Amino acid sequence: MVTQAPPQAPAEPSAGQVARRRWRSSRGIVGALFALAVIAVVLAALRPTGSNEQLDPTSPKRDGTRAIAELLKQRGTPVTVSRHASEAAAASTPRSMLVVTRSERLTDADIERLRSTPGDLLLLAPGRDVLAALAPGVTSAGPSFEETSDPGCEMPFAKLAGRVKFGDSQTYDDPEEGVGCYKAAGSPRLVSIIAGNRSVTVVGSSGFLTNEHLDEEGNAALAMGMIGAPPSVIWLIPDKPAAGSDAGDKTITDMVPFGVWLFFLELVVTVLLVAAWRARRLGPVVAEALPVAVRSAETVEGRARLYRAARARDRASDALRSGARERIVPLLGLPRGSAQDPASMHEIVAAVAVRTGREEAYVGAALYGPEPADDAGLIALTDVLDDLERQVRQS
Repeated sequence: MVTQAPPQAPAEPSAGQVARRRWRSSRGIVGALFALAVIAVVLAALRPTGSNEQLDPTSPKRDGTRAIAELLKQRGTPVTVSRHASEAAAASTPRSMLVVTRSERLTDADIERLRSTPGDLLLLAPGRDVLAALAPGVTSAGPSFEETSDPGCEMPFAKLAGRVKFGDSQTYDDPEEGVGCYKAAGSPRLVSIIAGNRSVTVVGSSGFLTNEHLDEEGNAALAMGMIGAPPSVIWLIPDKPAAGSDAGDKTITDMVPFGVWLFFLELVVTVLLVAAWRARRLGPVVAEALPVAVRSAETVEGRARLYRAARARDRASDALRSGARERIVPLLGLPRGSAQDPASMHEIVAAVAVRTGREEAYVGAALYGPEPADDAGLIALTDVLDDLERQVRQS
């Protein structure tokens, strides 16, 4: 007597298999977190740097301008630092040079005060409103990222300074009446015009004046040539405007803090990564075993109930006729593919009519006819199809 060995229990998965399975299930989340960390580091690196003492003539920091102020004092040109536009306007004289920095802090009232000052003006990277009010006729042409540039003009102090390292700067359209120097992509970064009884010089960058970059290329010579000619210099570095005051040329997007933009950018990136992780991935069809065995009769009955609930007599009748043709066509000796081929309809109807002795109109209505009018017609159709199949099989 042969006895059958009892079935063995499945082997326990090894630690390596468990680790690989856990890695496959969690690698999407780990990848998304790593991508967010990389994006955060990049955005933090791209965040503009600067301090409240930027371009301040009293600041010895890297972004301050104490070095150029000391050079001007040694040359005999006093530098008066003003923290408010009203102070700068009151101190300005026809023989002075007013240097305007941090123009984003100027209000509309400040710009109006500066418009009526009698002395020459030097505008360092001015905003839109300041440029339109104090340098009429000078319009922005776009940013430039060329580090250095040659004068390319006949302005004496520019020719003396030679090559200058501006860094990132704004460029301007060539003025109709004036001189443009240090061009980048055909547009000057320094423009000098005569507005009324004074000279107005616009420079698209202020970084070349800072303590960090003043000793590079001809930066110091250009700064001394632009600023040091008049007997006195008034250096306007306005304090931040009081809360609720007009923000000058600041738009609503300019007034949104940089951290808020970073937050929304990271939020959008996070949503996109989660969407990509959770999105449906279309691939080849995978055959899977059913969790339980379902009898075919139950499947047919369940589908029939769905058809009845939806009153889908058209779909039900099509399914019945299609199944009947699939079973009848091999009995007629025709190719199986012809069962669902509309071009073979007449051939199938004629063959069934010959084998059963029925009229072709009757057979055609049964195998290809219209939708039954009601449930009783659908039940009658099943009887007709069964009868035709039985007669073909027995013929």
